[in-house]
Amino acid sequence: MRDMIKMVLVLTILSSSSGILLASLRDGTKERIKEQELEFLKAPAVRQILTGVNKEIGKSLFIIKDGDKEISVFFGIKDGKANTVAFETSGKGFGGDIGLMVGVDVSNDTIIGIGVTTHQETPGLGSRAQTDPKFGAQFDGLPILETFKVKTDGGQVDALSGATITSQGVCLAATEAGVLYKRLKDNITQELKNVKIQ
Repeated sequence: MRDMIKMVLVLTILSSSSGILLASLRDGTKERIKEQELEFLKAPAVRQILTGVNKEIGKSLFIIKDGDKEISVFFGIKDGKANTVAFETSGKGFGGDIGLMVGVDVSNDTIIGIGVTTHQETPGLGSRAQTDPKFGAQFDGLPILETFKVKTDGGQVDALSGATITSQGVCLAATEAGVLYKRLKDNITQELKNVKIQ
């Protein structure tokens, strides 16, 4: 009995120590992980969509509160004005959530580009949503406040061949971007007025 208590006590101490160590490791690397996600997942899509973005992508960014969530909004300079933004939403694809960066021209509420940031889609099929420029180009110039659907669902977007569910996920994310944009447009416009162009 004494050996059993001793073993339980040792396991409890080891488990507690491991938990504390892992929690401190996570806290210690949280900022670094955030920087890496920004630079390697979001920045390529932002640079593809927006013009006039600072090379240090974090300097072309402001945060807007949406309830309890913080939304990272990137801004670009077009015709000497800060009048384009990009932000990320997501939609459900075949393999999981698809992160989608959506660029918007605030002066006329139209999409200026989209870019898939994260996905778990099938290589060579659904993964083409990230790499096929023709697929993303279908959204250019469309009003951000539309509901987006693939043509087989009565919409305006040609689905990727063999990846209809992925295409539907991208459309869902683009539609969600419109809902978010409508809700935050006043805040976005106010933040853009505060941008100092050098």
